[in-house]
Amino acid sequence: MKKGIHPNYREVVFLDLSNEVKFITRSTIETRDSITIDGTTYPLVKVEVSATSHPFYTGKKMFLDAAGRVEKFNKRFAKK
Repeated sequence: MKKGIHPNYREVVFLDLSNEVKFITRSTIETRDSITIDGTTYPLVKVEVSATSHPFYTGKKMFLDAAGRVEKFNKRFAKK
């Protein structure tokens, strides 16, 4: 492999902002933030959704207020 053409591959901390879960993995992503864990400083990447908070992986389903929508539909088309 040629030297100087590959990105810096290092350990990075990803922080899930929805549930404050942190996990360390390796990445080439560039970031300005950093965090210290167990005396070691890592680059920090903030994400809004990860496998620890996504409904597909957690099994939690999000229900919308369908009752209000049904009532609105019936009210709108009841006149016809």
